[in-house]
Amino acid sequence: MAPVNVTSAAGEPAFGEFLLSLRRAAGLTQAELAEASGVSVRALSDLERGRARASQRRSTEALADALGIAGDERAAFLDRARQGRLRGARPGVAPGTIAMLPTAVPALVGRAAELDRLRSAARAAAETPGGVVVSVVGHPGVGKTSLAATAAHELRGEFPDGCFSLDLRGMDDRPVSPRAALDLLLRALRVPVQQIPLGVAEQASLFRSLLAGRRTMILLDNAADETQLRPLLARTTGCLTVITCRRALAGLESGRWIWLNPLSRTDAASLIGTIIGAERVRAEPEAAAELAELCGNLPLAVRIAGNRLASRPNWSIGHLVSLLRDEGTRLAALSAGDLRVRPAFEMSYQRLTGDARLVFQRLALVPGPDFGVEIAAVATGRPEARVRQDIDELVDANLLQASAEDGRYSYHDLIRLFASERLAAEEEPDDLAKMRCAVVGYLLDRAIEAARWFFPEVVDAPGVFSSRDQAGHWLDREASGWLAAYRSAAQHAEPRRMVDLAEAMHWYSDVRQRHVPWDEVFELGVAAARELGDRQAEVKLLNFAGWARYMCLQDSEGGLALHEEALALARRIGDRVEETWALAYLGVVLMRLGRPHEALGYSRPAAEGSAELGFWAGDWSIRNGLGQVLCAVGRPEEALAVHRDVLAGTELHRAEANPNTYLIFRGLTFRHAGVALGLMGDWADSAWAHHTARTLAGEAGDATGAAGSALAEGRAWREAGEYSRAIECLLAALAEFTEPFTRWERAQALAELVLALEASGEGADAGDHRREALVLCGQVGTEAAERLAAELGRA
Repeated sequence: MAPVNVTSAAGEPAFGEFLLSLRRAAGLTQAELAEASGVSVRALSDLERGRARASQRRSTEALADALGIAGDERAAFLDRARQGRLRGARPGVAPGTIAMLPTAVPALVGRAAELDRLRSAARAAAETPGGVVVSVVGHPGVGKTSLAATAAHELRGEFPDGCFSLDLRGMDDRPVSPRAALDLLLRALRVPVQQIPLGVAEQASLFRSLLAGRRTMILLDNAADETQLRPLLARTTGCLTVITCRRALAGLESGRWIWLNPLSRTDAASLIGTIIGAERVRAEPEAAAELAELCGNLPLAVRIAGNRLASRPNWSIGHLVSLLRDEGTRLAALSAGDLRVRPAFEMSYQRLTGDARLVFQRLALVPGPDFGVEIAAVATGRPEARVRQDIDELVDANLLQASAEDGRYSYHDLIRLFASERLAAEEEPDDLAKMRCAVVGYLLDRAIEAARWFFPEVVDAPGVFSSRDQAGHWLDREASGWLAAYRSAAQHAEPRRMVDLAEAMHWYSDVRQRHVPWDEVFELGVAAARELGDRQAEVKLLNFAGWARYMCLQDSEGGLALHEEALALARRIGDRVEETWALAYLGVVLMRLGRPHEALGYSRPAAEGSAELGFWAGDWSIRNGLGQVLCAVGRPEEALAVHRDVLAGTELHRAEANPNTYLIFRGLTFRHAGVALGLMGDWADSAWAHHTARTLAGEAGDATGAAGSALAEGRAWREAGEYSRAIECLLAALAEFTEPFTRWERAQALAELVLALEASGEGADAGDHRREALVLCGQVGTEAAERLAAELGRA
């Protein structure tokens, strides 16, 4: 049966303990003190063993005389006896059962906010009718008991009538029953065994009546569920009940909640330092950070790793990191003495229903960090309605966590490894391979279907998606999943599916340049095409990979090499379409490299051959590229003529395009026209062209594109002397350029704003903007950023 631990008032010894310490200090036996005071040996024994709370006043004075105590010590002795007699007016804490609370963690790291909430609850308990109940909930190993025990030790002075601690053994096959728990608590309150009621309701009623009017704290550790807990809640003013549980306890009628998450990486690394010494962490800071990450920042795992290092002073942190990198052995390696991670997970797993266990295992098949019910149903082979119920059970058990986005779920990293272990142990290898294939295939096929909605000439596509917006939402939401499935296909030799997906993603990548590592997607596609011996796919994907290099990674040299390779291969196999694209890409890359006259030698023949592609499939894009190159070589009038011709084409072919495509592509063309007009010195018309581009991008839902046009419009209005319009546009751009990947655009917008403010006579407001722009230029670190920083410095 689980023991109950109790501390006395404010941590002070009870009267009997005080008497015992004084007798021993005086060097007297019980018999000698009995003879000197006239108090019987039996009465002394009852006092010292806690069977009696205090002696009567006359006996207390006789004991003080016999012990030879006087002054303040005598007054304290008499007062302790008086307090004991007052508490003895009704059953109270039996000193004979006094023991320490669960051990407090010597250095509790990263839980300051949670401790503050428990301190607040302790203060509120004194005034709240019915007391305060706080549930500390979280993953196995997240540190629930450590937090609760540390708080109990700190706060016990707030509860002079006792602090109780009871382990409810909620993860055992047979948790402590409410009746057994109440029996232990009532005994601790010195209710004679023969007077403890047999029924739970009567026990609970007596328990609450005994605590009424008292200031007590009760720690109910490792609770099983609401049924076990309800009878144990004192619900009396002055009582703080702290519960720790792995389940959510959603059925409790009232209370406060503290949801414990894994530590931050910084706190996890600090915890390692408290165990092995800060100097070892300072010697290997990167290894310490990786060790924390491999432990999933889970306090139990971090402590185990720290203990292993502490017991092996000659090990480097890097050595333990190398042992933990292998996912197949990580859980086994996370053990130190009798501390292990895996048993903490196993206890929660064993309490699941059979269906929930199956779902818990099979969800490990889902690639990527998170998933929705749709993918879970595919992985588990169960209807969505059923799997939703099982997921709820797993979330309640804290074996899955609900993500910030509604309807999304994820494992803690170490729990995912445990789920994978259980899956491998309980499924046949052939069945496991088929299930993995089904999940990967579903994600890739669905991603290909969704991506095809972004082809310029697709107005309607059969399948599960009814619109481009719906398809885009799926691709955005499931990006981590389909990308992980794509990588899995690379590991398991599925080149055909990889090529199909990489080809399908071309136009989607154009509108989501920053969201996915497109260089990896297209370069893996190139490798898959080569494995298949598919030269047409290879040359197409070489062009896509080159685009990703220069557009997404700002690696123009890398892009140049890939497009040169694509051009040579296209000519070798006679692929006119990809030859045209390679020429067009080379023109853009060479222009970016500051070689515009060479670029023109590629862009002009590309534009001449682009009509073969069809207008929306690339003709407009390639001719716009020619216009950009013409601007770069100082021929903006010719460039403007090209862009105006493209604008006429967007209207002529409007019916052939997806409406979103029309808006985006027409907006881009207006933006290019605005650049040409600016180079011609026609700044007002340039501003209006950029304004049109901004409006079209906004209608298409392209917030980043609209911000880019707002920046260009603001620059044009400033050059035109329309400073108030310029400032409005630049502030609008800054409101959107807030992400790390828009640092360069933000720096440019800030620099333009500084110039506009100074030109408008509001230069006093420009200082902060200049400083931020200089900081951002330093972070970006490109040649263009250095030039901009020099200009700002001179200004």
